[in-house]
Amino acid sequence: MAESIARSLRREGMAVDVAYDGNTALAMAAVNRYDVVILDRDLPGVHGDEVCGQLAGGWPRILMLTASGTLEARVDGLSLGADDYLAKPFALAELIARIRALGRRATRALPPRLTAGDLTLDPNRRSAERGGKPLSLTNKELAVLEVLMTASGRVVSAEELLERVWDAHADPFTNTVRVTLANLRRKLGEPPVITTIIGAGYRLTAS
Repeated sequence: MAESIARSLRREGMAVDVAYDGNTALAMAAVNRYDVVILDRDLPGVHGDEVCGQLAGGWPRILMLTASGTLEARVDGLSLGADDYLAKPFALAELIARIRALGRRATRALPPRLTAGDLTLDPNRRSAERGGKPLSLTNKELAVLEVLMTASGRVVSAEELLERVWDAHADPFTNTVRVTLANLRRKLGEPPVITTIIGAGYRLTAS
């Protein structure tokens, strides 16, 4: 189930890591700043309730999954510090919508459509335009563009892009980021709007 959810979320352009027990979940959360944690309540090792208690109040928003949909179970989960609660079985579309809603709460409030110069990106519809013309971007290219646009002119390092757009299995020495940026630049056209800051990263320069 975890692998199926992860594949579906990756198709939506999200970077996803998977932990199969509570000990691994806590170890991964200690070294990665996740926007949202989808937490199964019945985790082996460290129970999901304890994982929730340790992560509650930190950076990530917590969406708890459970086999029980009773009112008592929902109240119990929320009282442990979860930000949202979803009972199994659930519709994938609802899970994705709840993750996106929690993700917006984990960062500063953003408009539903991002704009920079003549560039427009709609994160929910997974679409982008430049000068009113649709851009044919892959999920990774859309995700990279979204990170650059939400940075509001800040330089974004290749390491940050690798962490936020790809997942824990991505090779930190790969040229994936460089290749994706090259393809994105080509599709965005002229004049160029992404500047490489040597030794630092990338910045969106569209005003």
